[in-house]
Amino acid sequence: MELDLSPKLARKVYGGNGGSYYAWSPSELPMLREGNIGAAKLALEKNGFALPRYSDSAKVAYVLQGTGVAGIVLPESEEKVLAIKKGDAIALPFGVVTWWYNKEDTELVVLFMGDTSKAHKSGEFTDFFLTGTNGIFTGFTTEFVSRAWDLDENIVKALVGKQPGNGIVQLHGNFKMPEPKKEHREGMALNCEEAPLDVDIKKGGRVVVLNTNNLPLVGEVGLGADLVRLDGSAMCSPGFSCDSALQVTYIIRGSGRLQVVGVDGHRVLETTVKAGNLLIVPRFFVVSKIAAPDGLEWFSIITTPNPIFTHLAGRTSVWKALSPQVLQAAFDVDANTEKLFRSKRNSDAIFFPPPN
Repeated sequence: MELDLSPKLARKVYGGNGGSYYAWSPSELPMLREGNIGAAKLALEKNGFALPRYSDSAKVAYVLQGTGVAGIVLPESEEKVLAIKKGDAIALPFGVVTWWYNKEDTELVVLFMGDTSKAHKSGEFTDFFLTGTNGIFTGFTTEFVSRAWDLDENIVKALVGKQPGNGIVQLHGNFKMPEPKKEHREGMALNCEEAPLDVDIKKGGRVVVLNTNNLPLVGEVGLGADLVRLDGSAMCSPGFSCDSALQVTYIIRGSGRLQVVGVDGHRVLETTVKAGNLLIVPRFFVVSKIAAPDGLEWFSIITTPNPIFTHLAGRTSVWKALSPQVLQAAFDVDANTEKLFRSKRNSDAIFFPPPN
């Protein structure tokens, strides 16, 4: 039975006045389970506070919208308080405790994508909350918590039972959260919209690649990522990950056409993608996209910290490396046709502007 590769939207899992948490389900997007990938979104309203939690999965967080504050505690380390904004990518290794807060009118939206190979449920994140009605310590007896924290049982009951919220709460407008520190961003976050471009093609597109060079912490997460912005009606070269990595793509803005081809030249997906869609390209399958006139922007994670891609068009493609005789024999064409084919797409571009 063939897997359903069609793009899907996230569904609301929980939420309230402070905001909502959304996730993609393996039952609707089977490639999540097949590839051991999880994906979710956190959307915080003004004064929304995502309670401290840790996860069973290493992740990359990407800020899709708004500004806010994130608290991050790496194992056996002090809390880092980061100012975050649209375009920020943050690597979150195993064991990290995080909280998220939005003090602005604009909704803060954060995308999470990561590896669930060691998770409780393949294809899904499980968060463990430190406080709230479903907090870890609601499961311990008061005696155990009292001894662990060296506090009177009445104080323990207040600490554990006072918070009526679950996962996300809304704080009073005059409540003062910790102020972010500029130095805390160093090595923890990279703004992909401001980072140096790895690819910049006029009327084609731009790419920023997230790897161990510009954000070393992704090495601990075991994932790479990229932000791709394709200009109106431009094309992204057909290509595939040649190091057996999966590519998980979230469409941030715009729309476009997408085709994926797999084994024996079988086109396994032909669809139109739009903002909010999530899709996964299987290992070694070839994918290509053509943006609509309004352009197309996406953020992807790749299941290796330093991904390598092979493109099947352009000067750096395998076609240019193969000898003329091999191409003539492989395509079963004459020398003139081979020369015409080889003469095209002689730039390093992986993005092609629309035809004149």
